[in-house]
Amino acid sequence: MLARVWSASIVGIDAVKVGVEVDVSAGLPGMVVLGLPDAAIQEAKERVKATLKNAGFAFPIRKIVINLTPADLRKEGPCFDLPMSVGILAASEQVSADLLGDYLFLGEVSLDGSLRPVAGVLPIAAAAQKLGIAGLVVPADNAQEAALVEGLPVYGFKNLFEVIGFLNNPRRYKALELDNSVEILHTTSGQADLKEVKGQAHARRALEIAAAGGHNLVFVGPPGSGKTMLARRLSGILPGMQLKEALEVTRIYSVAGLLKNRGALIRDRPFRSPHHSASGPSLVGGGGFPRPGEISLAHKGILFLDELTEFKRDVLEFLRQPLEDGYVTISRARHSVMFPAQFTLVGSTNPCPCGYYGDTIQNCTCTPRQREQYWAKLSGPLMDRIDLQVAVNRLKPEEITQQPTGEPSEIVRERVQQARDLAYHRFKNEADLSCNAQMQSRHLQKWCNLDDSSRNLLEGAIRKLGLSARASDRILKVARTIADLAGDDNLKPYHVAEAIQYRTIDRMQ
Repeated sequence: MLARVWSASIVGIDAVKVGVEVDVSAGLPGMVVLGLPDAAIQEAKERVKATLKNAGFAFPIRKIVINLTPADLRKEGPCFDLPMSVGILAASEQVSADLLGDYLFLGEVSLDGSLRPVAGVLPIAAAAQKLGIAGLVVPADNAQEAALVEGLPVYGFKNLFEVIGFLNNPRRYKALELDNSVEILHTTSGQADLKEVKGQAHARRALEIAAAGGHNLVFVGPPGSGKTMLARRLSGILPGMQLKEALEVTRIYSVAGLLKNRGALIRDRPFRSPHHSASGPSLVGGGGFPRPGEISLAHKGILFLDELTEFKRDVLEFLRQPLEDGYVTISRARHSVMFPAQFTLVGSTNPCPCGYYGDTIQNCTCTPRQREQYWAKLSGPLMDRIDLQVAVNRLKPEEITQQPTGEPSEIVRERVQQARDLAYHRFKNEADLSCNAQMQSRHLQKWCNLDDSSRNLLEGAIRKLGLSARASDRILKVARTIADLAGDDNLKPYHVAEAIQYRTIDRMQ
């Protein structure tokens, strides 16, 4: 007999409906899986056979052909174990096949018949809801994650016996209900507080501007000046994610298999800090079956690159297109996938190889040629995309010994939220904009008009610093954020002047 069970496969962060067709017929006993399966699916033949026997079901000693449709889509992972098991039982008339056309099945099976969780359930549930699937059958550990999608009945089971019981008598089982109508609130548990920072008023101001406008930021200063300490406190002053943003971030982590608490939305904005030995594909994503990289895992959050100049130049160049477009496309011979990558880049670096160029106490031992080679790792096009370039100086002795007296993160976050609210109101008719850093040239002409004094100031900076058109646009975006923090509708000369001051590397070069 022939049975068809519906399942799904992940492509990027989206899901594609997959049919698992099982034919049990006369012939030499054996099992064949067709439809571009990977090694994990090929191994499922022996896994499913042992599972059915150990669970007390009769494994048909006949020729079994399993076809995964569409045949030209590559499939991977153990999520097809459950639909293959159900299909074999249905084709051998050991279970009712009445519900197979209405439900979608996912799950890995253990040899004792228990169900193990799989990755990517949230995007599959979202796709199933759009396709009008009657319900989703998943392992119990994945049930709450799938139930985050409203309007989709989800049934979570611990073992194969419960799945078969559901197929034979569905009225005995109720779908899992999860209330996710509450908006996501910002949580600060475990986050470092800005009040712990001593001194560094200029750098603290830059952090506030970066959080309010979503601007990319790099700190330049000698060792021990607090660059990393400052950068790690940016997440504590960012506004909380909306429900839509939280669902999008959770989908990415679900595909990557990184959800620590299955069934719980990611509430805090991501903070990713890869080591400087990271490769290009690890940053942007890749692999035979493309998976999200660090920039996608930092979506709607922060990508922190400590010791920025220690990264290989070709690796840093991978960031240029995602920083501009907000997404990355991974192309392969058979297909291409797109991952979202709207993140705030935060970097920290020393001003030279020895770290003391420009320091007022310790002399620099580097030659001009060494400093030139050091900064050559950061290309002009990459630095154009970094809005805030801030010098972090060594703390004074009295600042080191005194107790921290700065504002706590909670107060700064309130000002950031007010500035973001102004931007939300400004962009209410622009679906693709959520913060000032995402504005394009047409938006700058509309919301960043300059008076004569401001225009002359900007033109002088362009001539003196040799700024590109992109860098000048970045200055206008930062000036717009500074004006929002001050509650001003129009840009003033002092807004533009402060924005120009955040081009430290341009002045150094």
